[in-house]
Amino acid sequence: MSEVSATTEPAPSTPVDGAETQRYDPHAIEPPIARAWTEQRTYSLPAELRTSPPDPAQSPYYALTMFPYPSGDLHMGHAEIFTIHDCLVRHLRMTGHRVLNPIGWDAFGLPAENAARNRGADPRAWTYANIDEQRSTIQRLGYSFDWDTVLYTCDPAYYRWTQWLFLKLYRAGLAYRGEALVNWDPVDQTVLANEQVVDGRGERSGAVVQRVPRTQWFFRITDYADELLDDLDTIDWPERVKNAQRAWIGRSEGAEIVFHTADGDDEIVVYTTRPDTIFGATYFVFAPEHPVVTRRMADDPDYDAFLEAVSRRSDVERQAGKDGYRLPFDVLNPFTGESIPAYAADYVLMDYGTGAIMAVPVGDQRDFEFARQHDLEIRVIIHPTSEDGDLLEPLDADTMTEAYVGPGVMVNSGAYDGLPWEEAKQRITADCASKGWGTPKVNYRLRDWLISRQRSWGAPIPIVHCADCGEVPVPLDQLPVELPEDLDFQVQGSPLDQHPTFKHDVSCPQCGSGDATRDVDTMDTFVDSSWYYLRYLSPDDDTRSWPVDAAGGWLPVDQYTGGVEHAVLHLLYSRFVVKAMRDRGHVDADEPFQRLLNQGQVIMDGASMSKSKGNLVVPGEVYETYGADTLRATMLFASAPEDDIDWADVSTTGINKWLARIWRLTLEQINREAAGDPAIDADAAAELEHATARAVVDASADFDARKYNTAIAKLMTLTNAVLDATREGRGGPVVRSALETLLTLLAPVAPFLTEELWHRLGHPDSVHDQPWPQADTTLLVTDHVEIVVQVNGKLRGKVRVPAGADQQTAEAAARADDRVAGHLDGDVVKVVHVPDKLVNFVVKG
Repeated sequence: MSEVSATTEPAPSTPVDGAETQRYDPHAIEPPIARAWTEQRTYSLPAELRTSPPDPAQSPYYALTMFPYPSGDLHMGHAEIFTIHDCLVRHLRMTGHRVLNPIGWDAFGLPAENAARNRGADPRAWTYANIDEQRSTIQRLGYSFDWDTVLYTCDPAYYRWTQWLFLKLYRAGLAYRGEALVNWDPVDQTVLANEQVVDGRGERSGAVVQRVPRTQWFFRITDYADELLDDLDTIDWPERVKNAQRAWIGRSEGAEIVFHTADGDDEIVVYTTRPDTIFGATYFVFAPEHPVVTRRMADDPDYDAFLEAVSRRSDVERQAGKDGYRLPFDVLNPFTGESIPAYAADYVLMDYGTGAIMAVPVGDQRDFEFARQHDLEIRVIIHPTSEDGDLLEPLDADTMTEAYVGPGVMVNSGAYDGLPWEEAKQRITADCASKGWGTPKVNYRLRDWLISRQRSWGAPIPIVHCADCGEVPVPLDQLPVELPEDLDFQVQGSPLDQHPTFKHDVSCPQCGSGDATRDVDTMDTFVDSSWYYLRYLSPDDDTRSWPVDAAGGWLPVDQYTGGVEHAVLHLLYSRFVVKAMRDRGHVDADEPFQRLLNQGQVIMDGASMSKSKGNLVVPGEVYETYGADTLRATMLFASAPEDDIDWADVSTTGINKWLARIWRLTLEQINREAAGDPAIDADAAAELEHATARAVVDASADFDARKYNTAIAKLMTLTNAVLDATREGRGGPVVRSALETLLTLLAPVAPFLTEELWHRLGHPDSVHDQPWPQADTTLLVTDHVEIVVQVNGKLRGKVRVPAGADQQTAEAAARADDRVAGHLDGDVVKVVHVPDKLVNFVVKG
């Protein structure tokens, strides 16, 4: 490892003549280096290192960034995530790690299909053209990806193995068909994703969207609910992400309680986390789609109109609503025996719990709001207490403005009056079970992963439906089931469903019958991205999905970097896939990603960037003006990686001037060496060695902690130290050593500038292959310190004194400073001395 030392022998350097050559021109420097890195596969690992278990002696490190979707060229969010990630990766390599840093594209999805429908574009051509554009920009910006790992999820060579994954889950009983509500566009005759529904209408057709049941494919992720929850404690992720997953999984303990309709015709089970509140249940609510309700209300035109209106709303809109329909029957409360009114209401969803609730308005805010709107009873069944158990003011149902959710003791609850609510919950749950009215129940908010998509730019589901055999999986040796190249995206409905041969040109793989059809659904694109980190290990292998032994060594990914918008679904689904594949013997890992970094957003004047707002900045505008290194350094200096960057507040010009100063200082040193100019004097050399060692120690700590903005600040300080040391036109080995250290520390931030200057200093190898600098810590020990001098508490100067100087010595040095002496005209009544820190004169008059 290199050390900061005044005895560094200068390497042969190339003198530079002429003012024009001295000018920092990133457009002349950067493109040739970028091309060389790409053509020479500079940052590619040999395939045998990816496909074999990594050697711990080589400090293997799997660094992964969320792969981009090719909807156009890179935006500023891409530039930020790739810049942060690349700085991390380059620093890791220089600190001795063997880094796997792959790249690919998440290439299936709705934007390509919309381009096909709305503009007549071929989705393949559209997708690959955007990939080419993004690839060019990524390479131009110097991101050090392994270009031998490239994959595209829309490539049959990739989705063959996505289909393989589906079949593995299917044979394990983890993939199945069931009924689910979907967004149905009656004009386009297709199912819409939630993002395609705008104000209750289809984005393309403008038709009122209906919520209708349809048979769909699911992955049984709920089988892993407890493990997905418990294993969050084993990974180093931001707490807000882990909390989001905990909330999504939503484990709760409560009871299932059986209610009956007052006429005795129906039994309804509800799940509640607060069985203790059952005495406060003053009405009963069904999801509008509940089978008991739809059966009882069949052929009722008024209810049909209500149900149609509800079906136009998204789940989010429904949960915020308070619309209800009074049903023509009541429900009996098993504990009180009283008959309570039954409603269908939009805020109760069929796919959560049992699709029916006992409504307790005193203790649930949505129940409270609904009760107020529909003039229903609010019955007080709890007396609030403090956290210490002291009774507080009792609740008044007539004056309450919101539900009460705090601690308390039970009132108006029969035999349970006076019990703390936690004890009442246990007692009532036990009594439910003993009386046959219910059972204790652990419930989850998590629902099985619906993977069916009635779209055609996605991986086809590898199932054949046979009139005799039912569902038949496509044999593995017949994968991939490929998308036709002549899909017509102008048809109403699914292009796959209406293709002349895709659906019907198939025989049953099991019995050979021609009375069979292919499944015309495609898989959710989250399936594609749930396992891509495994395929990176062997993207060109057509014999296996991934090398199992190697996967056990490389996983979990050491560092995963990407946006917090994927806090739940993508990350949760990836975790499920690893666990499911582990249990089938395909990977020896419990988690896909050990450490997660969520970068902030790039905004403008406090708002998100968009064309419509006129505040859009794209990476190309910045690097075409200032160069890639300036864009990268600006991104890293603007904020900590996790924080937002407001582009209105950054100074690309300032960063560009700093890089230009480093360029000039290095070329001046080269010319001084060629001219044989004298070296800086001993005092200046000692100060510069100290500044260099300090920069190595402090910047290294910041790089290790991913505090790139403060690391850059330390490098700016070192740049100024070099500038100060060379103001008189002197150089020498200490200056060269400081510059070489500066370039090495700067390499992860500004890879092009540092590479060019490293070579100009006479080094034949790459700056990025250098070991990370190690400071000679003896240079940090000094026999003098700088202390602050104050007069009446105000800073008046700084002076250097011997380390450990007594008050008399420090005071004499302070008095001798011209900047201080002018403020000591009055009577000095007191001198405060803090050794090695401060002298403060208290002056009167």
